[in-house]
Amino acid sequence: MSQNYETMLRDKMDDASWGKLTALENPRLMQFIGEYVSLCQPDTVHMCDDSDEDSAFIRRMAVEKGEETPLAKENQTVHYDGYGDQARDKVNTRFLVPREKLELMKHLNSVEYEEGIGEIRRIANGVMKGKMAIVKLFCEGPTQSPFSRACAQITDSFYVAHSEDMLYRRGYEHFQKMADKDDFYRFVHSAGELDNRGCTVNLADRRIYMDCENLIVYSMNAQYAGNSVGLKKHSMRLAIRESGEQGWLCEHMFVMTLPNEEKGRNTYFCGAFPSACGKTSTAMLPGEKVVGDDIAYFRNMNGEFRAVNVENGIFGIIKDVNAKDDPVIFDTLMDTNEVIFSNVLTGPDNEPYWLGMGSKTPTTGSNHSGPGWFEGKKDAADKPIQLAHSNARYTLRLEYLDNIDPVYNDKLGVKVGGVIYGGRDSDTCAPVEESFNWEEGIILKACTLESETTSATLGQEGVRKHQPMANLDFISYPMGQYVQNNLKFVEGMKEVPKVYAVNYFLRDKEGKFCSSMLAKKVWLHWMEQRVHGEVEAYKTPTGFIPLYEDLKPLFRNLLGEEFTEEQYTYQFSFRCDPWIAKLDRAAEWFGSNFPDTPELLFKSWKETQGLVRRAKEQYGSIIKPGDYKG
Repeated sequence: MSQNYETMLRDKMDDASWGKLTALENPRLMQFIGEYVSLCQPDTVHMCDDSDEDSAFIRRMAVEKGEETPLAKENQTVHYDGYGDQARDKVNTRFLVPREKLELMKHLNSVEYEEGIGEIRRIANGVMKGKMAIVKLFCEGPTQSPFSRACAQITDSFYVAHSEDMLYRRGYEHFQKMADKDDFYRFVHSAGELDNRGCTVNLADRRIYMDCENLIVYSMNAQYAGNSVGLKKHSMRLAIRESGEQGWLCEHMFVMTLPNEEKGRNTYFCGAFPSACGKTSTAMLPGEKVVGDDIAYFRNMNGEFRAVNVENGIFGIIKDVNAKDDPVIFDTLMDTNEVIFSNVLTGPDNEPYWLGMGSKTPTTGSNHSGPGWFEGKKDAADKPIQLAHSNARYTLRLEYLDNIDPVYNDKLGVKVGGVIYGGRDSDTCAPVEESFNWEEGIILKACTLESETTSATLGQEGVRKHQPMANLDFISYPMGQYVQNNLKFVEGMKEVPKVYAVNYFLRDKEGKFCSSMLAKKVWLHWMEQRVHGEVEAYKTPTGFIPLYEDLKPLFRNLLGEEFTEEQYTYQFSFRCDPWIAKLDRAAEWFGSNFPDTPELLFKSWKETQGLVRRAKEQYGSIIKPGDYKG
């Protein structure tokens, strides 16, 4: 270790911080902190441990520095991101890729390694002058677990440090006990220069660069949590890359529990859904339990497919969270729990308000446009400014949720019974379908996953966007290899989870959605019965669908609704022509974008199309449930 770093850090730290750092006896961590403190040049450095005192200090400083403002309820604060910094910056989020790998990884938003590292170090040089840097240690997944990934963060934003303290498990003790002291993810963040509202100024120099080779992420001149909270999607990209090399999986999935009190059992499901396709509403269904809402690690443990929730909290979109549709989240936000609201309206009563909250909202207050918002206020482009940003957020701890399953902290995770892929289309896929097996689940369900980017109306087709595994934005190594790793993952397992596809957005002949928002509860409980071999199914060319006599009592018992045979027949009929077109789109898209796509995918899609065409000749273009005998 460089003696210069030790001398410099000792000079910038008080005795308590220096003692915490040296007690870890971790040269790699010391080197990491020293290198980036030397580059970013903060005035002082505060080293955190796992104590509540350090967490209270961070929260207090976030308020004192103006990065957060207290609200009417104790423990609740609001943070504002400036205009142009209120969503993920996809353009400037790039992977640092060696020149020889650029072509193979062209699906990534990449920059050549030497060019990118030079640029980010130029931007980082002196970026923390005049500030205090916070060093905080975390653990992705439960601590001291086979799933654990240690993380070290340097940031000059108390808002970011506060957010991460709520979202992730504290990791100082984990660092003390881990056997390999060199094995941890590293994150360097600076909000850069701030305006009088505590918002980032130099957005032109906003960069989020990921070095997956060396397990480090740089985030500069960024404050919106999706760009600045390194342990969220940035860490996910590192984990996806690492898992691909080591034989485990990191997936963009919730983990949830379906309790069956009558049978005395819990069944665990994981689910991947593109944005606006029902992921959070599925994970938070009334009457079920949540283990995690966003990111999961999977491992083969003694022949079992097991999963953990990576996170310890939720950073969620608050728009349309209301007492009717999201009672668990809404009640939690209305309580006195510690919550960070971002980009909502602060009303004259100093309470938070947001779009779609289902109650009367003020016509004046403070929001992301400034303290003088009023109904009808317009921005510089003469567009009306809504009372809250459409991407306004909330941050809270999982432990506050009434429906949290205590297993979310189990070091060995949960045994997964089913994996769900949820897309969005108006005219093709049934509300729920079970794959024939794991391989076809990955190829026919996960790899063909699509989402309509606009709502379809009668006679029109929505614009479809490919979203394989609902993970496209975060896959950090060649797509073909990623798919192959998913296919291989279950090899040697004693019991392989069933794979399901769901589509909550099928429309009827009048263009209306076929089922209610809570119908997903029925599809889930049918899956639970299938996992335990308790109900039969009809075969289609692409999988298995429910029998009407099994769904009817589920609708009645779970929702108090009558589900007619006419509704069932329409929703679960197999639509041959849309399926043939769907597989054509998948083959063309993969073939055009991913040169390393396994030939198995194209072969399977072609064979399935042949099967569908033969079925169409025999049964017609629309095949009613139970008619297909293939």
